[in-house]
Amino acid sequence: MNFKDTCIYIIKAALFGLIMAAVFLVITSFLPNNSLNSGLSTVHSGSSELSFAKAVRRAAPAVANIYSLSIDQRNPLNSSSLQGLGSGVIMSKDGYVLTNYHVIKKADEIVIALQDGRKFTAEVVGSDPVTDLAVLKIEGDNLPIVPFNLNNPAQVGDVVLAIGNPYNIGQTITQGIISATGRNGLSSGYLDFLQTDAAINAGNSGGALIDTSGELIGINTAAFQVGGDSGGNGISFAIPIKLAHSIMDKLIKHGRVIRGALGISGEPLNPVVAQILNLPDLKGVLVTGIDPDGPAARARLAPRDVITQYNEENVPGVEMLMDRIAETPPGTKVNMTIIREGKKQTLPVIIAEKVDEVD
Repeated sequence: MNFKDTCIYIIKAALFGLIMAAVFLVITSFLPNNSLNSGLSTVHSGSSELSFAKAVRRAAPAVANIYSLSIDQRNPLNSSSLQGLGSGVIMSKDGYVLTNYHVIKKADEIVIALQDGRKFTAEVVGSDPVTDLAVLKIEGDNLPIVPFNLNNPAQVGDVVLAIGNPYNIGQTITQGIISATGRNGLSSGYLDFLQTDAAINAGNSGGALIDTSGELIGINTAAFQVGGDSGGNGISFAIPIKLAHSIMDKLIKHGRVIRGALGISGEPLNPVVAQILNLPDLKGVLVTGIDPDGPAARARLAPRDVITQYNEENVPGVEMLMDRIAETPPGTKVNMTIIREGKKQTLPVIIAEKVDEVD
């Protein structure tokens, strides 16, 4: 390549670079923020301080402190003494407050203190020991209400905040994530609960578990303790808002939760049992026990029967079946499809009312 050709090549390259730079400047001039500013904005945003203050401001005013007072029946003229303390969540402008049953179960008088300094004497609308929930009622104007969304269930990995009054030191906020989720139903057991590593200590019971937008996702209810250890194990539980709201509606309507009962005990199937009973698959519930005075006995259900359908709905496991039974109004006639000695048949049964054990 001679000198002339080299000069032409360099001039062409320079002209091409100038043209491309001009095109770039023209295009970016029509954008609200050019790409450089956008990149700087991203870096700045990423380095900004993380805060949940907005979420706390939305929910915290509706989380109240609950004090239960007991009166010495042997000397009722003496002043009442503090029996226990906990937290509660104001759910409606009518003054309905959700809390834990164990917070108020031995109380002769219940006092609710709001964050704005107001205090109210509360009455018990109803309680449900099975789910450890209770509904209280207070009379007041302009009550703060916690925001919630029944169609936005918590998921494993969600960041959550627990709001309550631990050890009566005043309202505090602790932060963690959802470690595990359960199911929503009316049967009992920790499988119904949300598990979180947010610290829940004495006094937090009945308080709010909220998400980062400030919406209520659960009612704090228990902390797993080992050998008398006072919490701090990273395993705490909350009742999902969908279940808690369902229980609250039933307590407001009836004063108690009415559950259906079938009078059976059962367990999930395993390959060995399925082969012995000549079952086509592992879907269904193996009946292991029958209450002799219950609806199942009157319908001639027997141990070793396998329930595969409940009212024409397939039964994948024990939890689903127990929930469906609990949710069925007593007196309702349902059809159960069972497999007995390898043969399918249908049994009609009338659901009875479950009698809760006295606490």
